[in-house]
Amino acid sequence: MNAQGRENDGRGQGGHVLPDDTVPLRPGLGNHQATTSRETYDGGAGNPAGEQRAPIPSPAGEPISEPKRSGSGASGLLKSSAVMAAGTFVSRITGFLRTLVMAAAIGVGSLNDSYQVANVLPTMIYILVGGGALNAVFVPQLVRAMKQDDDGGDAYANRLITLVMVVLGSVTVLCVLAAPLLVHLMSPDIAADPRRMAVTVAFARYCLPTMFFMGAHVVLGQILNARGRFGAMMWTPVLNNIIILATFGGFIWAFGSFTDSRVGAATITPEGVRLLGLGTLLGLTVQALAMLPYLRDARFRLRPRFDFRGHGLGKAMGLAKWTLLFVLANQAALIVVTQLATKAGSLAERAGHSGSGITAYNYALLLWQMPQAIITVSVMTAVLPRMSRAVQDANVTAIRDDISYGLRTSAVAIVPCAFAFLALGVPMATLLYAGADAEGARGIGYILMAFGPGLIPYSVQYVVLRGFYAYEDTKTPFYNTVIVAAVNAAVSGACFVLLPARWAVAGMAASYGLAYAVGVGTAWRRLRKRLGGDLDGSRVLHTYARLSAAAIPAALVGGGVAYALTRAVGSGVLGSLVTLLAGGGVLLGVFVLLAHWMRVAELSAMVGTVRGRLGR
Repeated sequence: MNAQGRENDGRGQGGHVLPDDTVPLRPGLGNHQATTSRETYDGGAGNPAGEQRAPIPSPAGEPISEPKRSGSGASGLLKSSAVMAAGTFVSRITGFLRTLVMAAAIGVGSLNDSYQVANVLPTMIYILVGGGALNAVFVPQLVRAMKQDDDGGDAYANRLITLVMVVLGSVTVLCVLAAPLLVHLMSPDIAADPRRMAVTVAFARYCLPTMFFMGAHVVLGQILNARGRFGAMMWTPVLNNIIILATFGGFIWAFGSFTDSRVGAATITPEGVRLLGLGTLLGLTVQALAMLPYLRDARFRLRPRFDFRGHGLGKAMGLAKWTLLFVLANQAALIVVTQLATKAGSLAERAGHSGSGITAYNYALLLWQMPQAIITVSVMTAVLPRMSRAVQDANVTAIRDDISYGLRTSAVAIVPCAFAFLALGVPMATLLYAGADAEGARGIGYILMAFGPGLIPYSVQYVVLRGFYAYEDTKTPFYNTVIVAAVNAAVSGACFVLLPARWAVAGMAASYGLAYAVGVGTAWRRLRKRLGGDLDGSRVLHTYARLSAAAIPAALVGGGVAYALTRAVGSGVLGSLVTLLAGGGVLLGVFVLLAHWMRVAELSAMVGTVRGRLGR
């Protein structure tokens, strides 16, 4: 997992978004999110995972008709999605800018690998300690408390905040003290080199305290989400990214760019480590504190409360036990991939091939997740509260329709983007990471190509698992995650053994998508049983099939144009820009023409909406 659920990991940016249900390797960011709210699971009582449920009857025993959703409700949903999409887009753009400046400052080789290992530790530990539970279990509990408690859920929310701060504060202190052990666990290859080990531990001691502020940002954001205030969680990460941009920009000003300094673990100064470490910590601190004005605007007052017993937190923690196991499975895969990618990157760099390690993996992952974070997560975050209400109303039809809507609507962007990454991954990377060395930029591009097709099952699984979360079912996502993590770890290990070091991490990127493809098959069957045997499957598959039929030839033509132009004009900044614009324009034009010819209704609806907003 790396990532659980790039929803947002609290760093928001582009880092590791805890993607959905894996904790992705985060370049210092980061969802997964980034963490958008995840509905709860039905760990519920008395329903073994996978047990088939018939549609829930109404109290009177009569069939349930789908309630009509008012135009104002639909309008509010679209508005919420638009606000979140805009915030996520700006956050991701500034997140990309930050990775570009990082690459320009410290390259994409072994020194950046050390920073990546140190910076993924707080996300991994945060998710392990309770981040998964916050995202998956406590949002529905907050909604329920708002609805049922006399004070609108304020006391429950303050107890939750207090509990999270106490737990994360204690864990943070212990982890800072244990930083050498944690670094050794994440990368024995780094631990074997005294100079790299010293630098990585120093980075880790600055990065690990960010988990406290990450948790504060997430829990405050979930309180706002439960109150229908979705924008803050998407927009505040921009502040974090701006601070990181300034930090690494300051590093370049003080020590020079990587192409001039060729800075490494053996040559970076203590002042340089301190500058990057303090900037990373400051970014998350400001991001968390920026939530406070939004809370005041929502008329929520923060008050520490230590009366935890007898107020529902125990029930929530009981639901969270499966989330903990779910996270453990993801973390196991994260550790395996981190260790293998770090080792492969070191071997490839010694052979003269930079951009083949964990940094390249993270940077490619960040770019690859962007469509998911902007489209799928934004749509489903706005839909989730509606799905939770449908569960409480026993309206199976509404849940099924929401899942179908989420799958088909997100597919309009996800499918062409997946094939665009496959066709244009190299010019994308050589343009974006021109500040690093050319070989490293191409390495990132190859990894991005390998990630490309996996975006489709990655997005589908994100939507499908929302159905289980709406029912507070924590068991089924756990079992599904074990499958995904096992496939990811096993295939990544095979890639490390069978492929040359230069290509091993690209193979691991492909295995990430393969693991989600296997997981989708399992999750789909289980959710179909839960909803009475119908997930609107024929309609959903028909949409994806037609979109793929339009995207594949578009990618072949666009990729061919890009390849020819690269040979003609080269892969410098200007050449990459020309190649990307021409290849991307051809790919998009062919895709739209073919999709229109095949009458893809979802694309036509989207085009009509855009034209309407433009007044045309």
